[in-house]
Amino acid sequence: MNAKLQDQKVTIKTYKGLPVNYNETYVPPDFTIKELRDCVPAHCFKRDTLKSFSYVFADLAGIAALGYLATFIDSHLPSLLRIPAWCLYWVAQGIVGTGIWVIGHECGHGSFSATRWVNNVTGMVLHSALLVPFFSWKITHSNHHKATNNLVRDEVFVPKHRREANVPSHVQSTPSWFDETLFEETPIYHIYQAITQTFFGWQVYLFTNVTGPKYARGSSHFDPNAPLFKPHQYYQIVMSVVGVLFTLGVLVVASYLTSASAVIKFYGVPYMFVHGWLVTITFLQHTDPAVPYYTEKEWNFVRGALCTIDRDYGWLLNTCFHHITDTHVAHHLFSQMPHYNALEATEHIKKKLGKYYNFDDTNFAVAVYENIKKCKFVDGDGDVLFYHNASKLPKGVTKQE
Repeated sequence: MNAKLQDQKVTIKTYKGLPVNYNETYVPPDFTIKELRDCVPAHCFKRDTLKSFSYVFADLAGIAALGYLATFIDSHLPSLLRIPAWCLYWVAQGIVGTGIWVIGHECGHGSFSATRWVNNVTGMVLHSALLVPFFSWKITHSNHHKATNNLVRDEVFVPKHRREANVPSHVQSTPSWFDETLFEETPIYHIYQAITQTFFGWQVYLFTNVTGPKYARGSSHFDPNAPLFKPHQYYQIVMSVVGVLFTLGVLVVASYLTSASAVIKFYGVPYMFVHGWLVTITFLQHTDPAVPYYTEKEWNFVRGALCTIDRDYGWLLNTCFHHITDTHVAHHLFSQMPHYNALEATEHIKKKLGKYYNFDDTNFAVAVYENIKKCKFVDGDGDVLFYHNASKLPKGVTKQE
């Protein structure tokens, strides 16, 4: 690594189109957590249980209102309008339901309340209602925060090295009629990946830990004996499974009292949208060609936390998602800070970080497609590695076996 970057503010957008994968001018940040905390007003760290519950009640009211309005779709609308009305309901309910997921996520971090049992009970109820194993997820998510963008110890979105991804050291100049590497570089494959990742990625992750570290790939968040967990956490995992099974039981009873199609329309499809948003948000918070990954030698907590990306989804979505989208850098630095103070904290943090504050206002759908296309694997033998894909390498860079 040579000289420091000279510009005063480096954002993700600044790097678009540049060979950041092998940017020799990149110098990792060297802030301490204390100096970053000192730049944020003390009141931003205060947790207010009643205020936190007000967001829960607001989201539940929104869910109830949307569900009530949906009861009139089949009985009061002409048949021509029913499908568009259901689609509108699914999208809207998925957005509001994602807000509930975010608050459950807050409980997992202890930022919902200063009282531990309030966090655990509230998080257990909210996440179980969305078929999320609360304590299982809480444990692995905590590990992710403790080792963000560490190539060995991170718990999610761990990139493959080129050698692990089985990508050849060159692109064939005269490919056969079907070349797997070239096919994986096509737009149709990227669109297929985006759709399957968005709507099924969360379930696959819970059952197989597919984007986790090598030692635990194939592990299930529903298995108390999985290598993801320690022996003393056994009964927390069991409780998580019981919570999910209880919700499934309620859904079965609801299907018996009404109909399976009603449960699918009112709950099932919005459930898929909630987890589609969840995967989209988390993927874009941690994936971009301009974000580095560190070996154990170069990694530290602050460097890992600063690998996250704030993204603008527009005022409505940012608000409904309780600003988990546009304040994620602050969240990774201070995970016990409540979401309703994170916007103010972000303004102070980004002034302190300057060029090391990552922000991108690219449309989220475009960003998903572009990052799936560009972020295939990391390559090289250094201690700071960047994503790239198989077909596009910076000029002068030679792949090594």
